[in-house]
Amino acid sequence: MTENDTTLEQRRERGRQLVAEMLGEDSAEETIAHWDAISPEFSGYVTEFLAGEIWSRSGLDRRTKSLVSIAALASLGRTRALELNLRFALKNGATRQDIVETLLQIAPYSGFPVTWDALARLDEIEPRSAAAS
Repeated sequence: MTENDTTLEQRRERGRQLVAEMLGEDSAEETIAHWDAISPEFSGYVTEFLAGEIWSRSGLDRRTKSLVSIAALASLGRTRALELNLRFALKNGATRQDIVETLLQIAPYSGFPVTWDALARLDEIEPRSAAAS
């Protein structure tokens, strides 16, 4: 049996569990409830496919997946998803400096304004002074 040989319900449960591990139970419940309120179909895609299948793959560790996701979302200017993935990254073992280095790496490719926006968002979540102490 491969990672993808699961039922929809198993992927949904695995996705919900993964989101809870990366956000904490209360924040995960709030986030999923928000997705459900916007669109149950969207919530299903996120929990079943994105979290339950893609994020659950074993090819990369969660820290690496987080940093790759941050680079992609920052490059695309998707600040709402970026904020969520910044929180994921910190829970998944990435340090503030890991995230800063990831964002600096994309600056020449995606643009300095994109990097600045992402760094500012990071500073709202994990202020530099808090990380330095």
